Order: sequence, then structure tokens, then C-alpha cells
Amino acid sequence: MSFPELLDRIGGMGRFQVMHVAFLAIPLLMLASHNLLQNFTAGIPEHHCQVRVMTNYTHRVNLTASLHAEDLLRVSIPMDKSQKLEKCRRFVTPQWQLLNPNATSTNTIELDTELCVDGWTYDKSLFTYTIITEWNLVCESRTLQQMAQSLYMAGVLVGSAVFGGLADRFGRRALLIWCYLQMGVTGICAAFSPSFTIYCIFRFLTGMAISGISVNSVSLCIEWIPTNVRAIVGTINGYSYTTGQFILAGVAYAIPDWRWLQLTVSLPFFVFFLYSWLFVESARWLVISGKPERAVKTLRKVARINGKMEEGEKLSTEVLKSNMQKELSSAKSSHTITDLVRTTTMRKISFGVSCIWFSTSFSYYGLAMDLQNFNVNIYLTQLIFGAVDFPAKFISVLTIIFIGRRFSQAFSLVLAGLCILANIFVSQELQTLRMVFAVIGKGSLAASFNCAYIFSGELFPTVIRQTGLGLGSTMARLGSIMAPLVLLTGEFFPSLPLIIYGSAPILSGIATGLLPETHNVPLPETIDEVERQSKHTIKDELQMNVLLHST
Repeated sequence: MSFPELLDRIGGMGRFQVMHVAFLAIPLLMLASHNLLQNFTAGIPEHHCQVRVMTNYTHRVNLTASLHAEDLLRVSIPMDKSQKLEKCRRFVTPQWQLLNPNATSTNTIELDTELCVDGWTYDKSLFTYTIITEWNLVCESRTLQQMAQSLYMAGVLVGSAVFGGLADRFGRRALLIWCYLQMGVTGICAAFSPSFTIYCIFRFLTGMAISGISVNSVSLCIEWIPTNVRAIVGTINGYSYTTGQFILAGVAYAIPDWRWLQLTVSLPFFVFFLYSWLFVESARWLVISGKPERAVKTLRKVARINGKMEEGEKLSTEVLKSNMQKELSSAKSSHTITDLVRTTTMRKISFGVSCIWFSTSFSYYGLAMDLQNFNVNIYLTQLIFGAVDFPAKFISVLTIIFIGRRFSQAFSLVLAGLCILANIFVSQELQTLRMVFAVIGKGSLAASFNCAYIFSGELFPTVIRQTGLGLGSTMARLGSIMAPLVLLTGEFFPSLPLIIYGSAPILSGIATGLLPETHNVPLPETIDEVERQSKHTIKDELQMNVLLHST
């Protein structure tokens, strides 16, 4: 009896599985709230230097007080090349001659200016209070905004490496409980950070927890559900993240203060922490870890919840040992990250999965974290970017179920790359068309994420599945860390960022063709089983080619 057959005997996709998937999916609603949070907590409002008040001359003070705001800005702040207020400089002294209706601002560059030594004035019509306005992360300090997001993603990177390996050793449930707690505590601490440095530290720790939640939720889902519903459950998890983008836009609009917004999206994780103690550990992992007694107790509990108590009573350690010899034998040998490259097939899988996750995340965050550059209301843009995920993921699940994982993964990556590259040839004035291509590209990348979670979990064997998913998550975070840095290349060649963002998923889509198809294939338990499945796949493909040539 294989494990999938055992699951079918104790209820298949029964009551336990439905509740299990639902309670694991709810926390995923809040993941987008943290991954994309800095679009709002670090939103950059319009700003300019504070106006200098000439206190040396009483009549000038009175004159300054009697001026309209527009006139005061005209004599105090120079114009940039696009005839907008200069953000980072002001006149050393007020230029009263500019109040002349016939005066022009063409020669203001020649007038003496200075840095914003007295601080900045911010437009609070869109963003009331952000980390930008609190710690003045503009002008010379503007790169600190991207550094904060990169440090958060670095935390996600470290978390994927740490929690992926620990989960294979200590179990999925224990690590998930800890990550919920860490998420709530560090998120609240970030909301009360007294300085930018402390804020970045807690955001880093929050990123670590986010990664642990993401990786372990996927594994705990996949390892308790039948093969034929994996794609549907994977899509439910994907839709949870998508719905979270709508929640973020609504909550951010209702709470314009960054500290209260940070607090609001962090508090729910304490609720998740409390009910996560009711989660059931993966029976697959218990068997692989040499704990068949606990596995039997767990399976009997699941059978009872599913109304299959008689089938559950038939289970015993002897039954497991006699029917799952290959899983139990694998527990005798320890597994490390080197197993990801130990055999030819594992090297091919590890390379392909790394390419998929890196390029998807790289291009995704290149688009999703740059909403202000679309010159559309940022809350509306967030809703549009979230809305496109629904049809994109629905289409992807249809292709995943009826065509296959490999095709779905490759197609979504290539389509995303082509849409991003298309914007190179679209004029900046055609904002609507540029937005359309960006939305289709973002939707395709969301579909790629949806497929990657399913495809990656099915490619790696149980003994190193968490380690393999950790590798994929690590590469995704590397992509998300590098995405903001690529924007800097636009200073050398304006279209270069789009060329890089578009080329990466296309190349990865081509590399996906090297991976084996996992559609309707039982989850492999050991590395040897992966090798056998690969040989059978190659043999089947050769036979198919022979038949095609013979006809």
C-alpha cells in the first residue's frame, strides 16, 4: 500500500483535509500585506524644502506671512527641468523678483541654492504618515527606502534557508507554530520602532517568519491531500495570497498612518499562533523520520475525523512497516542540502526549480513594488494588480489540471517576459497601453507562482522536499533582493531594466522544458524513486517518438 492509497482509504479529501487546508490558507491572506506593505508604509509623497523665513527683517516676515502659498513657494523653491518644484534644493534667499508676472523661471538654475538644511514639507493628500516622512528618507537618503525593502527580502532569504532545513529535521508543525509567533511579535515591534535602524532589524526578522510560514504551509498542505486535488488546493492557497492584495489596498486606504497600518496587519498572526496548536503533523514526515508509532496515531485521528474509524483501526505500525519499506529505509540515512545535487536528475530538478523561482520573483517584485511610477492612484493600481491574479490563476489551474504542470509553468513565464519586453516599444505617453502590458505580465507571473508551488512540491521527494522548497524560496528571495537594484541600470540606458526583467522569465521558461512532467504522478518518497521515475519518463518519450516517426 502506497501512502496515497492509504490516504484514500481513510477518507481521501475528507472533512479533515478540508478544515486543514482552510486553516492553513487563512494566514496566507496576510502574507501579501507584508510582502507589499512598503508600497504604502514607505510611500513617497510630493515634497520640497521647508521655506526659509527671513527673520532678520521684520517687514520681510510680515510680507512672507501675507503671501499666498503659491507665491511663497515661487520665491523660495526653484523649478526643475520639468517645471515642477525642486525636491532637494531651495534658494539661499527669497527671490522676490520672481513675483513679477512677466518673470520666468528659466534662469533660476543660475541663482544661489542650498540643500534642505531645515527639512522638508510633505504633501499629505495621498500619504499621511510614512517612514519616509518620519525619518526624511528623501534626497540624499532616498536609497534607504530600497535598502529597507531589500533587508526585508534578505530576511525572507535567510528564513527560507533556515526554516526549510529545520522543518525536515523537527517537523512542519513545530516550525509553523514558531513562525506565526515570530511574525506577530516582530511585526508589532516594527510598528513601535523608535529609529530607522531598529525598524529594519524587525522587518528583517519579519521576513524570516514570512518565509517559514510560506514554505511550511505548502508542505503541510501537499503532504495531507490526495494527488488528484493538489492543483486545486494549490490554487486555493494562491487565491488566498491574491485576496490579501485586495485586503492590503483597503486597509492601507483606511489607515494612512504607517505605524497603525503595520500594527493592523501584524496582530492577526497571534490568532493564527493560537489555533496552530491544533494542526496535525505530516504523517509522511513522521514515517520518513522513523516515528511510525506517532504516524499511526495521527492517521487514526484523521480517519476518525473523516468518518473512517474502521479503516483507521486497521492501521498499525506493522502495517506501515510492511507497506512503506522504502520510506522507512530512507530514514536510516541522513539527508542534507548536498542531496539536491547528488544525482543527475536531482541536479536537473534543482537547476530548473532555481531558475523558475528566481525569475518569477525577480520580475514580479520589479513590477509590484514600483506602483507609484504608473502615474495612477496607488490604491487603484494595487487593486488592479490584485484583480488580474484571479483570472490568471484560474486559467493556470485549468492548464495545470488538463494539460500539465510543465507546460503551464513554461507558458506563464514566457508570456510574462514578452509582455514586459513589449513595453520597451510603447511610448511613455501611452500610459494606458503600458499599464495593460504590465498588468498582463504581472498576472502571468502570479500564475507562474501558482504553478511553481505545486510543481516544485511534486518534483522533490519527501525526504528532502522541505530542503528543495527552501532552495526555491531562497532563489526567489535573491530575485526579489536584486529587483530594485536593476532599476539603477536605467541611468545608463532607459530600457535596460525592462530588457532584464523581460529576458529572465523567458530564459527560465525555456529551462522548464528540461524538467519532468508530474501530472497525475504519485509524490516521490525517496531520491531513488525520483531517478526511477525519470528513467521511465525518458523511456516513454523515446517510445512516443518512435511511434510518431513510424506513422
